[in-house]
Amino acid sequence: MTTLRNRLKTLAYRWYYRRMNRLAWENTPLPELNTSSLQLPLQGHTLSARMYHGSRKRPLMIYFHGGGWTIGDLDTHHPFCLLLAAKTRCSVMSIDYRLAPEHPFPAAHEDAMAASRWIIDNLNALAPNNGEVVLAGDSAGGNLALATAARMPDEPRLRGCLMIYPATQHYHAEVRSYTEHAKSGPLTTNIMRWFTDTYLNGLAPADPKIEIMFPGRRISFAGFPRSLLITAERDPLRDDGRRLAKALDLAGVNVQHEHFPDEAHGFPCSEGPTPGHQRFMALAGAWIKEISRR
Repeated sequence: MTTLRNRLKTLAYRWYYRRMNRLAWENTPLPELNTSSLQLPLQGHTLSARMYHGSRKRPLMIYFHGGGWTIGDLDTHHPFCLLLAAKTRCSVMSIDYRLAPEHPFPAAHEDAMAASRWIIDNLNALAPNNGEVVLAGDSAGGNLALATAARMPDEPRLRGCLMIYPATQHYHAEVRSYTEHAKSGPLTTNIMRWFTDTYLNGLAPADPKIEIMFPGRRISFAGFPRSLLITAERDPLRDDGRRLAKALDLAGVNVQHEHFPDEAHGFPCSEGPTPGHQRFMALAGAWIKEISRR
């Protein structure tokens, strides 16, 4: 699937995504936090990461940016991660996982798992934290947080999972929001299909290889951590989140589902300091405070 046309389309999307995120935040005063860069030494390669230093009384938050597993990077989500660290008082570790089409499935999911494992095993050497972690992400990054948490059911230091309009199933499921909100916001149904096809690189929806990407089909939610799940109304992924909330609740997970009826995909991370962004930050701050050990 890595044709010249697809490659050029990817580059155009990446350029546009960086530009729109930069414009959204360019006039917003951002908090001054200590930050540091590091390279995570994973098996066979390294990953860049950026740490935003917070309080030793809060979990360390491992953050996976959105962008359909094909676009996005440490810089597109830099303002958002700064504000998230400041509001929650968590140290935030933003992960620059590998992207498709250069690195198709399962590269992003394996990076998310390996990076999380390395961070958990090295918590004492990283930015201030209370010895626990929270997995977090938006959109495709929310999917990475979900999939990683589902693969770590017995990890005692995994305290929570924050998922912002996560992708939770293949578009082949044909949920109503893919039709109802096909063109309601910046993420259209056609773009989401292209993201998924590019990342999966020809794998069929029923292929058992992709079950780590969409837990709940064959991977149980037993042992899944306490969760905050955010959905937006004008979003093809709206019903993904709704279904996930029900599945987690049925599995006995303590899940707080907050729906934003007036917002579109991207509202907390890519639109600047809007009222929706401010409400999300207040929810995230309260949720982190509640789950943090005192």
